[in-house]
Amino acid sequence: MSARSGPRGSPPVQLHALLLARLALLALPALLAAPGAAAAVGGGELKVRVRLADGQVAEESLEADSEQDSITLEFKQGDGTLITFLADFKQDVKLFRALVLGEPERGQSQYQALCFVTRLSHNEIIPSESMARLRQKNPRAIRSAEERRGVEQLSMNVAVNLSRAWQLSAHIQNVCAEAREAIYTREADVKHWLDKGVESSLFEILPQTVDVQSLQTCASAKDLWQPCTCRYGLRLEWYPCLLKYCRSRDATGKASPYKCGIKSCSKGYRFHYFVPQRHLCLWDEET
Repeated sequence: MSARSGPRGSPPVQLHALLLARLALLALPALLAAPGAAAAVGGGELKVRVRLADGQVAEESLEADSEQDSITLEFKQGDGTLITFLADFKQDVKLFRALVLGEPERGQSQYQALCFVTRLSHNEIIPSESMARLRQKNPRAIRSAEERRGVEQLSMNVAVNLSRAWQLSAHIQNVCAEAREAIYTREADVKHWLDKGVESSLFEILPQTVDVQSLQTCASAKDLWQPCTCRYGLRLEWYPCLLKYCRSRDATGKASPYKCGIKSCSKGYRFHYFVPQRHLCLWDEET
C-alpha cells in the first residue's frame, strides 16, 4: 500500500512525520526536554532510575510544585530506608528526612525517623518552575549524574521544636512529623534565622563533644544506653543542579541566550548530631 500524499509538492504524510520525528530527536537532549517544553505527566513529577553506591538500582521521584515554589525528591535505599529531600524556595530552606528501618531484636521500633533542616543556597538546584517543565525521554534508562560532588559534613548541634517549626518552613510539619524528637539544624543557620526574627524558643542547643569530654562517638560507644555523637550519611544520586544555556543568532547576527537543558549532579551529606542513647544510632559502626 502506498503512503498517502500531502499537499501538492510536499513529501508523503508518513515520510513527513518521520522526518519531523528524527529532527526532534536530534534537537532534544538525551534525557530531558529543555525548560519550556511539554510538562511531565503528573503535573511536574519525574521518575528517574539511578544506580546507588551499593550497585542497586532505585527509582527517584522528583516533583515540582510551582504554586508552593518547592521541589521534592524521594527514593528508597537498598536497605529499605526512605530518603526525602525538599527544597523550599520561598523560605530558602532545605529538608532531609530519613525513615530508617528499625531493629526490633535490638530494642528499636519498626522504623526510626530523622529530619535535618538547613538553609538552601542559591543555585543548589534548578527553580521549581523549570523542574515542572522537565520530561524524560527514555524512562527505562539508568541515569548517572554529569557531576559527582563530594560529601558535605554538617554538625547538627541544635534541636528544632516541631510545633513551632512553621516559622522556618510550612513544609516541616508534614515532612518531619514522624521525627518529632529528632529534628536537627546547625548553629550557624540558627543565628541567621534569629536575625530574621524567628523566635529563640524554636531551638535547643544540644551537648557538644567539646563541652562534654566524656561524650564518645556512637561508633566507639559500647553501652547502648549512653549518650554519644551519631553520624548519618546519605547521597542524592541524581538531581538537576543547573540550567544549561545555549546561544542563537537573529537575522542581524545578534546573539541571545536561551534555556536548552539541565546539568545533573550527585552530592553526599554526612550529618553529625547528639543522641541521648547509643541504641538510637545503631547504623553508626566502627569500620
